[in-house]
Amino acid sequence: MSGGYGQSPDGFDQGFFQTNYAGYDDQNQNAGYDGGGQQQYAAYDNSGQQQYAASPNQYSGYDYSQQQGGYPPPHPSIFTPDTSSSYTGYTQTDGAQPMGPGDPNSFEDEPPLLEELGINFDHITQKTMTVLNPTKDTDASILGDSDLAGPLVFCLMFGSCLLLGGKVHFGYIYGIGGIGCVSLWCLLNMMSLTGVSVWTVASILGYCLLPMVFLSGASIILSLQGVVGQILATLSVGWCSLSASKLFVSALAMHDQQLLVAYPCALLYGVFALLTIF
Repeated sequence: MSGGYGQSPDGFDQGFFQTNYAGYDDQNQNAGYDGGGQQQYAAYDNSGQQQYAASPNQYSGYDYSQQQGGYPPPHPSIFTPDTSSSYTGYTQTDGAQPMGPGDPNSFEDEPPLLEELGINFDHITQKTMTVLNPTKDTDASILGDSDLAGPLVFCLMFGSCLLLGGKVHFGYIYGIGGIGCVSLWCLLNMMSLTGVSVWTVASILGYCLLPMVFLSGASIILSLQGVVGQILATLSVGWCSLSASKLFVSALAMHDQQLLVAYPCALLYGVFALLTIF
């Protein structure tokens, strides 16, 4: 038996029921296109009167139809570089002037690295030649510096020559040399009117150790415990003492006291001679 309209054969009612769903009514709101192909939106009230008509390009108070293609500009992204402003390079705003050749902070006017470390090969050569030739006149200005590069090299050469002869006296060399430098520094400050630094005393005593280096080199090939060795040791001590006293007298303007300065120097270099012989 077939059922009526809205009923199934099983007796269930499948009719359509009117709901209260309210959506957009074509009579209340309509959308179309204008003559230029631009989509427009129009709103109407219940009486059919148009209330508002606008294109989507005119929303937000800006007409995007003036843009190229009629599309709104893309939103800025953090991954998109800003090309609106051009970079013109670093501009100093603190009033500082760039460094140039005349600037004291410029790298072009800085002294060489060896000069900053206190190593002057010209002064080293002049002091070495003065030690080798005690009768040579030396400029007093180069004697007041505290150059220790030459003395350290001569001390290492002295100890190395003794080492080749089977004598390990590096500790004695530095210990006796340090005590002698401090002792002569105290003595010269009491004898002179100008005074002298301990580094200047160490520099002069170290340079004047060069004859002892020759003596230690001779001890490698021959024995110094005989008469020849004693003569060579005496000459070496006198040579070192004469050179050191001359340099001290020239640096401190103590021309009448050279013998008084040479005596303690001879005692110091005599200890080095004993280390070389025995």
